Amino acid sequence: MIADNFSHVSAWVFDLDNTLYPPHARLFDQIEVRMTNWVMDELGVDRDRANHLRHHYWQTYGTTLAGLMREHGVDPAPYLHDVHDISMSGLEVDHGLAQNIRELPGRKIVYTNGSAPYAERVLAARGLSGLFDAIYGVEHADFHPKPDRAAFDKVFARDGLTPKVAAMFEDDPRNLAVPHELGMRTVHVAPDPHSADHIHHHTDDLTGFLNDLIGGQRAADTKD
Repeated sequence: MIADNFSHVSAWVFDLDNTLYPPHARLFDQIEVRMTNWVMDELGVDRDRANHLRHHYWQTYGTTLAGLMREHGVDPAPYLHDVHDISMSGLEVDHGLAQNIRELPGRKIVYTNGSAPYAERVLAARGLSGLFDAIYGVEHADFHPKPDRAAFDKVFARDGLTPKVAAMFEDDPRNLAVPHELGMRTVHVAPDPHSADHIHHHTDDLTGFLNDLIGGQRAADTKD
């Protein structure tokens, strides 16, 4: 049973984008447009060059922001405010997901490469406000992005989280490598599986996965 693999877990860490909402909501399409526009304006380049840089920095540094900071000394605060100023109309409340997160035993946190205020807006639109003990954005990692080890170390130290009794849910396979190295149970949340030694589980339905997990825990408790 899936619950057996999580019986030791007392801390649950969730990525935000394309993890706590499905990819078909396409929020990141809006963010990418705003990132490209921001790069065009800040660096004085055309759209094709800005798109290239946006993707190149994401591949090289983990986020576009990290590349802009590293190579151009960009102030992160205005950037984060601008690129996350998007519509939430594509998101729907998920009562089942909310109930399942509520029933998870132990501490629950959100950790995103976006900003914490943006995360709070997404959670509100999904009906998930008030369910998490803490919300951490890239600003809480001193702007080090996942998948950098320094980013996880900063956030987990700030939270007091013990990785060996924690699980990480994440859509980007790169961002599960360090959690696995730290001893966390890793869950890849995405439409298609990604085969890698650092991924313990895959699901294309977070609500259903948590429902099975919690159902298994209930059954084990009843048996005890």
